Amino acid sequence: MGNLSNEDKGAESYRRFLDEGDEGGIVEIIRDYKDGLLLYLLGFTKNFHTAEEIMEETFVKLVVKRPKYTEKYSFKAWLYAIGRNAAIDHLRRSSKFPELSAEELAETLTDKNTLERSYIREEQKIAVHKAMEKLCNKYRQVLYLSYFEGLKNPEIAAIMKKSKRQTENLIYRAKQALKTELEKEGFVYEEL
Repeated sequence: MGNLSNEDKGAESYRRFLDEGDEGGIVEIIRDYKDGLLLYLLGFTKNFHTAEEIMEETFVKLVVKRPKYTEKYSFKAWLYAIGRNAAIDHLRRSSKFPELSAEELAETLTDKNTLERSYIREEQKIAVHKAMEKLCNKYRQVLYLSYFEGLKNPEIAAIMKKSKRQTENLIYRAKQALKTELEKEGFVYEEL
């Protein structure tokens, strides 16, 4: 089983957890998906600690509620959809985020920057990530899922609960907005 792709590995780990009670499967899922899921959720919350709580809540749902994974989409797309729903629920519950003290804000920024550096190493990706922060939430989400997580349009559509056509239009508009932001900074990203 050494040749399994990450997606197959995530699905296989979850199947082992569900079918055999192998807790190592959940440990593998957390290890393999926590950083990417955390950065994705950070796009919703704009608060590192809140994104961390929602990420943990997402993994707790896997353990406690044991939702059924169907192979219609990749394991990552399925997991991110659960995380997205948890983030939306959280945002509905809290109409306003609590104010952070200067010390908490500094700690949050340090945590966020450490995670970004460890997960997004290439200079181009960091520049794109910084420019994405200036975009609206739905543009950030769709670009993050596409570029940083490498998901395909049907998977993105499933996560964001959009039609295929809506997703294609959203990706196009998001790319145009990102291009504009990058050009403002004097940076040209060839892949857009």
